[in-house]
Amino acid sequence: MNTALVAARAGGKRLAITLAALVLAGCVTQKIDWPARVGNYTCDQAIMELGPPDKSAKLTDGTTIADWLTRPRQTIIAPEPYFAPPNCYYGSFTPMYSETYMPARYLRLTFGADGKLTTWKEFTR
Repeated sequence: MNTALVAARAGGKRLAITLAALVLAGCVTQKIDWPARVGNYTCDQAIMELGPPDKSAKLTDGTTIADWLTRPRQTIIAPEPYFAPPNCYYGSFTPMYSETYMPARYLRLTFGADGKLTTWKEFTR
């Protein structure tokens, strides 16, 4: 009986460590090195990797400008007061809330007439 308990505890520790490693590995995102891609990256590669752009325009000199939405606009509304213990209300008698606005984030890639990346920019709107 004692051996089974020790084995169960060891298995539980291994499971907890494995789950923690998977959660932490899932949080890591690889940041793209855009300056290294200038002059080498093509518009076709961008479409294959990022999907079709949300907006694009082709200029008379053959330059293509394309925008990709990387994070949509969000409004977060949260009730107040925060973290109040049960049956303990420390606010006004009227319900209140806070509103946080996060603008949309875009990636703009500019490709020359040869189809190669010339400039890149991240911006919010």
